[in-house]
Amino acid sequence: GPGRLPAAVGEEGPVEGGPPDHSYSLSSGTTSEELLRKLNEQRDIIALLEVKMKEMKGSIRRLRLAEAQLREEIREKDRLLHAASAGTRKRHGL
Repeated sequence: GPGRLPAAVGEEGPVEGGPPDHSYSLSSGTTSEELLRKLNEQRDIIALLEVKMKEMKGSIRRLRLAEAQLREEIREKDRLLHAASAGTRKRHGL
């Protein structure tokens, strides 16, 4: 009837008289208003997830920069240690 959506091909409906299989499942009597409300809820969730994803991408970018800086510091310290070690060996005739 009007305001109802057909079930997806191969989709199993809820057990007769039982609760829907999933929180996003719809009963056969779902109205247009309920569908619109559920759609808007899903859009809100997607918008929040997109914001979180952008925040995580920013965090990953900052972590990669920090990692590159730390690796460069380690390389510099390794060079200094190697140079100091080579200088010590020369002074002691090794």
